[in-house]
Amino acid sequence: MRVLIAPDKFAGTLTAVQAAEAIAAGWRRRAPDDELDLAPMADGGPGFVDVLHAALGGTLSAVTVSGPHGAPVPAVVLRVGETAYVESAQAAGLHLLDGDPETATSRGVGELLLAAVEGGATTVVVGLGGTGTNDGGAGVLAALGATSDGVLDAGPAALAPVTAVDLGPARARLAGVTLVAASDVDSPLTGLFGATKTFGPQKGIGEDRIAEVDGWLEGLAVATDRRTSLEKGAGAAGGIGYALLVLGGTREPGIDLVASSVSLASRARQADLVVTGEGAFDFSSRAGKVPYGVAAVASDALRPCIALAGQVLVGSREMRALGIESAYSLVELVGEERALGAPADALADLADRVARTWSR
Repeated sequence: MRVLIAPDKFAGTLTAVQAAEAIAAGWRRRAPDDELDLAPMADGGPGFVDVLHAALGGTLSAVTVSGPHGAPVPAVVLRVGETAYVESAQAAGLHLLDGDPETATSRGVGELLLAAVEGGATTVVVGLGGTGTNDGGAGVLAALGATSDGVLDAGPAALAPVTAVDLGPARARLAGVTLVAASDVDSPLTGLFGATKTFGPQKGIGEDRIAEVDGWLEGLAVATDRRTSLEKGAGAAGGIGYALLVLGGTREPGIDLVASSVSLASRARQADLVVTGEGAFDFSSRAGKVPYGVAAVASDALRPCIALAGQVLVGSREMRALGIESAYSLVELVGEERALGAPADALADLADRVARTWSR
């Protein structure tokens, strides 16, 4: 039997590469004669560069950029031919947030972009997701040379007095460069479904602060390009998506970009079964997340798709709406303590158990 193993990361415990290897290890224990094809996946968030490097090769260049509160943090630029890939979470990730999110800046993402451009890339793909910043991408604009009548790179709180922004220098810096925002988020920059309302609480912005912070981003949009702020994906990564779009970038669903890069469709057609997974499998997985994207590819190839997850938080009806035949919970099998304490071993055990049902 041929099995395509295409999981996302298990956030906080396993990278996508590690998850794929753990699933394969467990599957082989139960079905050693099965042919396994490992295709670790990402949607633009943490792990985006690692997954693409594993699939495409290329060269990694180490750089140091500004973290959300100004401290230097390490990051990498992946170069494949004339295209560079960078990951916003490396410079502005939620895991780097060590202070007030209202003073956290996305400047480091702009510095990553600069490093890619100065390295000679003519196309730069920016993976968006998993960020702790919520500044509308103002820090990105500042790093690229944009100026204003206020401060752009000191977090959303500093945007309150901003009424005018000159994007000319930033656009000039990117002249001749194709910019792509790889995102799993459709949100606009502001409003009821915008960056602050939708994702602000998980970054530490209190419910009582949502309206004011959203108002600051609205002011940034008015000072730059209100129409673009309404586009799908403008609210990705706390508004970094907006900065990329307003600088002339285009948006592409991260899962589609990665699936194309790893030739997932052709590999699915050669498989008998597709296995995907992520840390928490819930109905939000439909919003451009890896399991939904992988399941769609499997469906097009007329192949069944199953999911292994840390937790399964949907019922069978919702699961099938997502294109998943069956989903299996790591916590349910081994308990939360072991799932978090020895995630690779636990995931291998789950894969072993699942192979007993699905391998033939």
